Amino acid sequence: MSKERQVRRAEREREAAIRAAARAREEERRQRALARRRALTGWLPRPRRTPGLLARRRRRELTVTVCLLLALNVLVWVVRPEWGLRILAAMVSLLVAPVIHTLLFRRR
Repeated sequence: MSKERQVRRAEREREAAIRAAARAREEERRQRALARRRALTGWLPRPRRTPGLLARRRRRELTVTVCLLLALNVLVWVVRPEWGLRILAAMVSLLVAPVIHTLLFRRR
């Protein structure tokens, strides 16, 4: 009986060692992937999204304004072949963006 317990215990320990080695390999692989990701994206700024209802509303309003101005610029780009008008429309849209945003989302 004692030899059977020794054999079973040795088998359990061997399986535990195999599982521990697999976990160690997986952790090492994960650390290498993390180091590679940090090396590639370390120079990029981290995205910082402000939580909350007001911030969400502000992001939505800004997205609507940008999409509207982008759609207008695409329309000018398609309709008018002259480069001067295209560039002028882009510059005017940049200058008029705050006014349009204020008109669309006026606070009372």
